[in-house]
Order: sequence, then C-alpha cells, then structure tokens
Amino acid sequence: MKPGLSLRVSQHLALTPQLQQSIRLLQLSTLELSQEVEQMLDENPFLERNADEAPREEFGLEAADTPAQPDEYSADDAIFSGATSASSTSAEGQNDAETPSAGADEPDWSGDGTVEMAPNDAEWGGDAPARNRNDSEGDEADATELARSHESLTAFLHRQALALRLSEIDRAALRFLIESLNDDGYLEEPLEELAISLAGPDDLEQIEELVHRFTVAQRLLQSLEPTGVGARNLAECLTLQLTALAADEDSDADPDTVQTALRICQQPLEMLARRDIRRLTQLCGDGEERTRAAMALIARLEPRPGRRFADVERNIIIPDVIVRKAGRANGRDGQHNFIVSLNPDVMPRLRVHDIYAGALRGHKGGEGHQGMQQRLQEARWFIKNIQQRFDTILRVSRAIVERQKSFFTHGELAMRPLVLRDIADELGLHESTISRVTTAKYMATPIGTYELKYFFGSGLGTETGGNASSTAVRALIKQFVAAESPAKPLSDSQIAEMLKEQGIECARRTVAKYREALKIAPANLRKAL
Repeated sequence: MKPGLSLRVSQHLALTPQLQQSIRLLQLSTLELSQEVEQMLDENPFLERNADEAPREEFGLEAADTPAQPDEYSADDAIFSGATSASSTSAEGQNDAETPSAGADEPDWSGDGTVEMAPNDAEWGGDAPARNRNDSEGDEADATELARSHESLTAFLHRQALALRLSEIDRAALRFLIESLNDDGYLEEPLEELAISLAGPDDLEQIEELVHRFTVAQRLLQSLEPTGVGARNLAECLTLQLTALAADEDSDADPDTVQTALRICQQPLEMLARRDIRRLTQLCGDGEERTRAAMALIARLEPRPGRRFADVERNIIIPDVIVRKAGRANGRDGQHNFIVSLNPDVMPRLRVHDIYAGALRGHKGGEGHQGMQQRLQEARWFIKNIQQRFDTILRVSRAIVERQKSFFTHGELAMRPLVLRDIADELGLHESTISRVTTAKYMATPIGTYELKYFFGSGLGTETGGNASSTAVRALIKQFVAAESPAKPLSDSQIAEMLKEQGIECARRTVAKYREALKIAPANLRKAL
C-alpha cells in the first residue's frame, strides 16, 4: 500500500471554559460558592468585592427570561467546534490521527479582544444590604466563640476532682479513670485490664494494688456529675441515677416507683426494650400500674451521661431562597400567595476593578497585554456566571413553590408528586440542570427550612387514577402510628389496608420501606405487652 496524505473534517461536542465554570458554580453549595469567590478574588486582580452599598438594577426572573443574545450561552447548550485531523502514513497502512490544537488544555478567556467596560462590569449584588453589626454588642454569641467555650466531659470531671481532698495516689488513679472514659461517659475497659496496661502482666502484686486503687477511684468518679458517669454498662448507669434519685429528698418521684425501677434494672434489659410489662411485673412482684410508672421513670433517665458534652458537628444551614406569605388566604381553596426571593446574605457583591481595567485600556499592545486581557475577560465571565446561577435558582424555586402551594398551606399531607422533568419542561431547562440547582440548596419557608430536593418525590397510584406523593404517604403512615393503640400496634399489612381505604395503592413492602425511613420500629417492638 502506498503512503499518502488525506484531510478529514469532523465535528465533535466541546464545552468552553465559560460553560464549564457555569456548570460548576451551579452545583456548588453556599459555603462552597463562598470559598470559590474568595479564591477568585485572590487570583484575579480585576475582580473586587464591593463593600459599599450601591444602587443597581435588580436582576431576577424577568432578566432570566430575556432571550439570550448571540454572545450569551446557556448551561444546557453545547458549542460545536470543528476539528481537522490529518492522517499519518506508515509502512503497514494508513491510520487516522487527530492533531491537537496548540494550547488546547489552556482555558480561552480571550473574548472579543476589547477592553472597554461592559455594562455589567458594575458591581453585582449591590442590592444586598450592607451589614455592619458589631458582634460585641449583639445579643447572640458568635458560633465560633460558643464552640471555643465548649467544655468537654473530661475537663468538667477534672474540675470537680480538684475540689476533692485526695492523696496523690488516689488523685492520679481518679485522673487515669477519667481519661479512660468514652464519649458517652462509660468505663468500658475492666479495672484489671487497666491495671495490667500500667503494671504489665507479670507483676501480680502491683496489679492487685492498682485494682484496689482503681476501685476506690471508680466510686469517687461515680459520685461526680453528671450522674451515671463511670458506669460499666447501661444497667449500672440507670441504677446509679435511680439511686441518686432515691437519695434526693427534694425529688418528687414516688419512692416505691423508684424501688420498682431499681428492681427492673436488675432484670435483663431486653425485656425492658421489648416493653414486656407482664413478665417484668411477675419478676419484680409489683402491680402492673406501678411497673408502668417505673418504666416511664426509666425512660426519663439519661442512658448516655456524656451526651451533652459531646463535641458534635454543628451544621448551620443558610437558606438560598426565602419564601414569605403575601396577603390573606384565597377564599375558594384557602391557599395563600407566596413571595419567593433570594437571600441577600448569600449573594456575593462583586464588580470589575475599574482602575485596573482603565489602566489596561490605556496601555494597549504593551508587554503582557494579552494575558491581562484574558484575566479581565475571566472576571467578567465569573460575574456573569454567578448572576446566571442565582437567576436559575430563583426561577426553579418559584416554579417549585407554585406547584407545591398546598404544602406551604396545609403541610406534608398536601404534598403533590413532583419529578425533576416537570420543572425542567416548564422552565425549558435540562433535567440535569434542575438536579444541580436543587442539590445542597435550601429554602426558608414559614413552616421550616427544607432542601430543594425535598419537594421532589415519586407518586403512588390512587383509585381515581391520580397520584399521591410519597412524602404525603409517609406523613399518613406517621399519623396512623401516632394514633394507634400501644397494646395493639398496627402491622405493615394493616397500614397498607388503611392506605387503600384512603384510595392509595401501596404494597406492604413499600409501607415497610417508608416506616424504616421514618425510623419507626416494627409492630412487635412498639407493642406494650
């Protein structure tokens, strides 16, 4: 075969850097967007934060619905670019190979080559009110300061131990036990194992001495607050709390009920978990009413004494959208009208640095002009993409509120089935765009704060041929269980029959799935025997 050259023209789908940035910004949460803005401010000298409140024409749904200009783009549109490739020859045959264009890996922010100030180079987010609150004068403490002032369980116990008059050996033993507690306040390791870890397995005399010291220290530890700390298991923890309750002269608990509760804690706790009142009554030798009262008393105790000292992660949700009621309810259907607006506190107020842009405009053709021009265009696209991000969030939120208006008026039972495609078809967007918008975005409503994805759910068929939202079905199941008799809890099959009476076709296994999602125990564990 003779070697030869050929020219082949092909067409493929490509995402411009602007479109890639738009998609990435759209799926970021509020915190991630804030970090992205800070990073861009550090990297791009043409981008600055506008600290002063300046008037600016508010963009919104009207601007978002404006037909796109030729130089604009949508997050769901792709740009087709032609690519040519030349074939290379070899002794064995002819193989086609695409020739990559130079600088293909570098983002092209060059734009149209102009350095004139664009109309939208002005500050963005200027309608967000400036907040000049002095934290020292605020009524609420800063969350960071609260976290710093949080006292751990070990620190709290060490502080109490300082008030005890102990010898150095006993104080050291008590300190060692405090450090051996888990996060719930339990002493999981046996005293013998703790002694062996210090003295070694061969020194039996030293081990015996340490066990004696640890036994004394454990009694001291169990006398500290919170009551129940230093217990080796749940039964001992409950017993310590009941013993302290019986010794408290100011307690309003019935002494006989406390004694019955102590006897219950001496029995296998599996019967208490199953609420086997009949068996516990026989073992404790008390009446059924007193056994019930004792079980209710045990239920009010703290099974994890160290819970309130746990350094749990504090997740603060900042809503992206705020929904407010507007006017009175409609007389015909009792529904309110709602106003949907963006949260100004999460909208970054950015603008192009006019001094730097003016300096670049006055020095055309200088050294490094092309690179600085790309930086300027990058800043413009970043501001535009953030505008488009919030426009899209606002449009999607308004569409959700309009479709789920009954939910905001009557609650979960009035939730309508809704899928991503419904909103996508209504707004003329792609389904993947709706998915990005509703992920990690939150809406503050008069009845609570919800993630946008919460308003979407599959539907179950009804006898009339319509659909019922899975959220509404879960709310019905929760309502049925709350109203059931403790002596005869509803099984999954009975709940399915009750839903069928409401006109909702729901299989038993679907009821079980929804019940588990609601963290409701099965009927045999909810039953009070």
